[in-house]
Amino acid sequence: MHRSKLSRSILLALGLVSAGGAIAADAGTAGTSSSGSHTAPTQLDAMLVTGTRASNRTQFETLAPVDVFTKQDIQSVDSTDLKDVLAQLVPSFVVQRLPMADGQVFVRPATLRGLSPDQTLVLVNGRRFHRSALLGNRGAQAADLAQIPTSAIKRIEVLRDGASAQYGSDAIAGVINIILEDSPGTEITAGYSQYAQGDGGSRDFSARTGWALGDYGSLALFAESSNSDATSRTRQRPDAIAFQAAHPELDVPDPVQRWGQPELESRRVGFNLKANASDTLELYAFGLYSHSDGVSDFNWRNPDTTTGAYRTTSIFPGWNLRSLYPVGFSPQYGNTQNDLQLVAGLRGEITPKLRWDLSASYGRNAIDYSLDNSVNASLGPDSPTSFDLGRLTQTEKNANADFNYEWDMAALSKPINVAFGAEFRQETYQVRAGDPASYAVGRGAAAGLEANSNGAPGFSASQAGQWSQRSKAAYVDMEVPLGERWSIGAAGRYEDFSSFGSTVDGKLSARFAITPDVALRGTLSTGFRAPTPAQLNTTSTTQGLDTRTLQIFTSGRLSPSDPLAQLLGAKPLTPEESRTASLGLTWRTDMGLSGSVDVYRITLSDRFSQSASFAIPAGTPNPLGYTSVNYFTNDFDTTTTGVDVVGNYLRDLGAGRMTLTLAYNYNQTRVDNGSTSVATNETQRVLFEDRLPEHKGSFTGSWDVGAWSLMARVRYYGKWTDSTGNATGDIYQQFGAMTFLDLAVGYRINEHHSLRVGADNVFDRYPDEATFQASRGLIYSRNAPYDTDGANVYAQYRLTF
Repeated sequence: MHRSKLSRSILLALGLVSAGGAIAADAGTAGTSSSGSHTAPTQLDAMLVTGTRASNRTQFETLAPVDVFTKQDIQSVDSTDLKDVLAQLVPSFVVQRLPMADGQVFVRPATLRGLSPDQTLVLVNGRRFHRSALLGNRGAQAADLAQIPTSAIKRIEVLRDGASAQYGSDAIAGVINIILEDSPGTEITAGYSQYAQGDGGSRDFSARTGWALGDYGSLALFAESSNSDATSRTRQRPDAIAFQAAHPELDVPDPVQRWGQPELESRRVGFNLKANASDTLELYAFGLYSHSDGVSDFNWRNPDTTTGAYRTTSIFPGWNLRSLYPVGFSPQYGNTQNDLQLVAGLRGEITPKLRWDLSASYGRNAIDYSLDNSVNASLGPDSPTSFDLGRLTQTEKNANADFNYEWDMAALSKPINVAFGAEFRQETYQVRAGDPASYAVGRGAAAGLEANSNGAPGFSASQAGQWSQRSKAAYVDMEVPLGERWSIGAAGRYEDFSSFGSTVDGKLSARFAITPDVALRGTLSTGFRAPTPAQLNTTSTTQGLDTRTLQIFTSGRLSPSDPLAQLLGAKPLTPEESRTASLGLTWRTDMGLSGSVDVYRITLSDRFSQSASFAIPAGTPNPLGYTSVNYFTNDFDTTTTGVDVVGNYLRDLGAGRMTLTLAYNYNQTRVDNGSTSVATNETQRVLFEDRLPEHKGSFTGSWDVGAWSLMARVRYYGKWTDSTGNATGDIYQQFGAMTFLDLAVGYRINEHHSLRVGADNVFDRYPDEATFQASRGLIYSRNAPYDTDGANVYAQYRLTF
C-alpha cells in the first residue's frame, strides 16, 4: 500500500520508521549493531518518541533511560486501571489503595521514584494530559492515569529522568507518555475477576476497532467499561462490640464500617484520527472521555460516644438522633467523575529537513461529591440525610508550536537535530458550593451539636469560586552526534507564569559508546513544578477519627492567602525546584541479553506540603468547628538517591520463545532542612522518608510455544512505615517486606479467538496486620503500597479480526 511522503516524514520524525523506510522493530525484532554485525533481538531495539526529538532513536541509543512497554506487556496485567498496570511494570512506580481516604479512594496517588504524584508529567500521544480536580495526599494535584482506557494503548514510554527543560512543569521525576493505538483491525475483550475471599468481583469489557482510510490516514475507536464490587478486610470495632453488649436489644451490623476497595462503575470511550490533507500536510486529532460512579464507607459514629451528633438539647425538644440511627451510622461517600481530553493539530514540512507541528488541546476533570446516611446535627429534625457536597473542576487549555530541523554540518557524519517551539497554557480551577445544609451552622450548634454534613462537610459559598493561571514558554532542544561514539544533548526552557513570575531550566546529556553494544550515558538537569490555581487559592475541610480517643476531629486546610493562614505564618507559594544528576550503563549482546543500570540523585528545594497543624487562636471566629488548621507552604528540602536496574533476556526455548525480565529500583529520600512542617514535625518527616518502600522489584518470565503462552511474575516490596494520622499523639508501625507471585496461562484457539486465565498473589499472601489501627476495625494498613485484599483470580476472552 502506498504511503504518502508526509506520512513517512512524520513517522521518521517520531522515530516510528527507520531512515530506510522500514517500520521500526519492536521488542522482539532482530537488529544490527552499529558495527554492522547481526545481533540477536533485544528489548532495547524499540523506537522511541519520549525524551528525544531526534528521528530514528532507539531505546539503546537514548541519552537518558526510557522504558518501553508494549501492548502485550499491558495485557499481561489483569487490570483496567492504568495505575495498577504501571505499578506492576515499572519498578519505581508505586500506587496506594487508600480505603476510606475521602477523594483519594477514587483518585489514588501514584509516585515515580518516591516523589510527589504531581512531579511526574503525563503525556498522551506526546501532548500534556490534564490534572485531576482532586488535591490529594499533602496537596498534590496530579493527572489521573485511571481515566485513560488501557485497551486503547499501543505502548507506554516511561522516561526515568528530569525533563522540565524539554517538557515544562511537573517533569521532575520523569515523563509517562501514553501512545494510543492507530492500527487497523478489531479487538473485543471480556473478562471477570474476583478475590479468593469471594468479594471484589469485577466485570470488564473493552472494544477497539480501527480502519486504514485508504492512503489518507487512519481512524481508531475505543470503548471500555468496568463494574467492580466492593471488598472488605475488616473486623468489628471494639467499641461496636461494647456498644452491642450495652444494648442487647439492638442489632448492630458486623462490621459497622467497611475497609476495602470502593464499589465503582466506569465507562470510557475515545478516538485517534490521522488524515493526510496532502503529501506535506497531515491533520491529527484524538479524544478521550470517561465517566465513573463510586461509593465508599466512612468511619462509624457510635451513639454512646459521638456526643456532637447524639446530644439532646432543649433547642430541639423531643428530637434525638437515636430515633433515626439507633445503632450509629457510617456515612456513604459518593464520587461521580467526568473526564475529557481533546487534542487537534496540523503537522507537515517546509523542507524535507524542517518539519512543523501546531496543536491545541482542551482537558477537563470534574468531580461531584455526595454523602448519604448522614446528618447535619446542628439542624436537628430539619436535617436531610443525603447531601450534595459540591463539585471540583480542573480545566486546562494548551496551544503548542513545535519545529524540528536536521542541520547538516560538513564536520559531522550525521546531522544535528534542533528542536524548538513555544507553548501557551491556561489552567482554571473551580469550586461549586454544595447544598446549603451540607455546610450550614444550625441553631443546635450553640448547644454543642456538630455543624456540617457529618463525615465530609460540603464546599461552602465562601469556599466556592474560580481561579485561573496562565503560562507562556519557549524551548530549544539539540542533539549532536560527535562521531560514531559520542553524542551530546542540550535543552533549555523559559517559562513565565501569571501567578508568580518566570523560571529558566536547562539540561545537558551525553552518551559514549564504549563498544557498539555497550554505552555510558549521563545527564545533568534542573527542573520545576509550578503551584496550581487550586493550591494557591482553595480551602478544604476534612474529618477523621483519633485512634486513641475514638473522637471525630475536624481539620481545616486554608489558602496561603487566607488572613488567618497569614496570621499563622503562611507566605505566597513559589515553584518547587530540582537538580537531577544521573549516570548509567546500557548494553546488549548477541545472546539476546540486554539491560541497563542507572544511578540518580535528585535534590528538591522549596518542596510543597501542608504546614504543621495550629490550634485556632483564642477569640478567632470558628463557625466550622475546626479542631485545627493548616495551610500549603514551600517548607523543606529533600535529597533522593537511587538506582534502577533493568535486564532482559530473549531466546528460543524448545519449540517456543522465552523472555525473562528483571526490574529493580532502590530509592531513598531524606529530608535535609525545613522550618515548620517536615524538619520539625516527626510525623511529616517519617511520611516523606519511610512511607514508601526503598526496595521494589519484579522478575517476569514468559514462554510462548505454539498456541500456548505462559507467564510468571514475582513482585517484591521492601519494608516501610505507616502512622495513624492522629490529630495528636501519632503512632507508628513498621511493616516488613512482601513478595507476591502472579501466574497466567493463555491459549489461542485460532487466529480470532483466545483465552487467558490467571491469578495475582497466587499464594493469597497478606502483610503484617496494622495493630496500631485495630481500634477502628482496620486489619491491614490503609496506606500499603500494594493490594491487601489477597489472591485475585481472573479469566479473559479475546476476539480479534
